[in-house]
Amino acid sequence: MSIAHDMVLAARECLGTPFQHQGRVPGVGLDCVGVAIYAAREVGLNPVDVQGYGETPNNGALRTALNSQPDLESVSLQDMPQEGDILLFRLRKEPQHVGICTGRGVIHAYSVVGICCEHDLCTKWLSRIVGIYRVKELT
Repeated sequence: MSIAHDMVLAARECLGTPFQHQGRVPGVGLDCVGVAIYAAREVGLNPVDVQGYGETPNNGALRTALNSQPDLESVSLQDMPQEGDILLFRLRKEPQHVGICTGRGVIHAYSVVGICCEHDLCTKWLSRIVGIYRVKELT
């Protein structure tokens, strides 16, 4: 299999975990960043885990954190999201949420529903994507 596919499998291990701001433990509590950090670590990547952020990251904090990840690269928004991509979403004024693309869907810890969930990337969610980050090719 591929790292991208394995990232999705790892993220699926988080499904049903209660939403907890800055949570990092599947089955106990996760936020959206926690799901991405967990999945990345499970496939052998070394994500930089920025802590101490507010419940609504602002001033570009989430984009800055993603841009600083050594194993990720930003790809054009013209590209269709692919399995294993980390998607950066704008829910209000600025980017403040991430999820892992499953190919046709997304896995994320979403405070509105209170758990880590998986659903289709419908038009509403596709329109919220403001960044796509892909695992760099391993050399």
